[in-house]
Amino acid sequence: MAHSVNLAADFKPYVDEMFATESKIKLLTNSDFSWTGAHTIFVYKINTAPMQDYNRAGDFEGYSRYGKIQGLNATTQEMTLGKDRSFTFETDLLDTDETKGQLDAASALARQVREVVIPEIDKYVYGVMCEKAGHKPEAIELTPDNIYTEIIKGSAALDNAEVPDTKRILLVTPNTFLMMKQCPDITMTDELDADLKLLGVVTNLDGCAVIKVPASRLPENFGFLIAHPMATVAPVKLEDYVTHNRPPGINGSLVEGRLCYDAFVLDNKAKAIYYQAVTA
Repeated sequence: MAHSVNLAADFKPYVDEMFATESKIKLLTNSDFSWTGAHTIFVYKINTAPMQDYNRAGDFEGYSRYGKIQGLNATTQEMTLGKDRSFTFETDLLDTDETKGQLDAASALARQVREVVIPEIDKYVYGVMCEKAGHKPEAIELTPDNIYTEIIKGSAALDNAEVPDTKRILLVTPNTFLMMKQCPDITMTDELDADLKLLGVVTNLDGCAVIKVPASRLPENFGFLIAHPMATVAPVKLEDYVTHNRPPGINGSLVEGRLCYDAFVLDNKAKAIYYQAVTA
């Protein structure tokens, strides 16, 4: 009779977690407006009056010495929150025990936020910024030889639009960042403020703090984006997570989450965003 041995199996209290990148959208957006108590807010847009020659001689007809009197228009931009999202899952009490606590509701919720919630919000916000960018040149092929030229073209466009030259952010994919490192005209620096490093800034270039984001969170054919945070409002009005311990019908925990969020590019500040797409 052949010798047979059933080898023991053991599962260690360790979960093979998926990699997940922390969100960096706070560097590119602002929270200047509050949706507290409202689902829609309106922002006024007021025009200005042109300069005219002062009529010192007084030979005018129907106008003041200051010239033709201009009326000012007060229009509004409507911003209504459009993303009301949710999730739910349950963890069985026996499953939690027999996986050595790895199906614990708290750790499962943290994983859900890290691997599902944050990537969804990031992708949506970046998509809105690219769609509403005030500068969108034709898609081109980016290479190590032209990447620096194209980036400084973007900086020049923001300069000509009189966008503040401080706090600008250059958003790139890992592939674009690789081209930057291969470009002979770009010198990378790691002399950064410790707080900026914690926020995800990897270097500085042409007055912009450079951040790197996985391509999966960006629109297809994304090349790079230069933005000032004044242009985009990215509110998360509701972020509610609840864990119910042993609710009726479940011997374990029921986890529920709801988020209400959106992103808006202000009409008069769209020129503070430059988006360069690449050819497929």
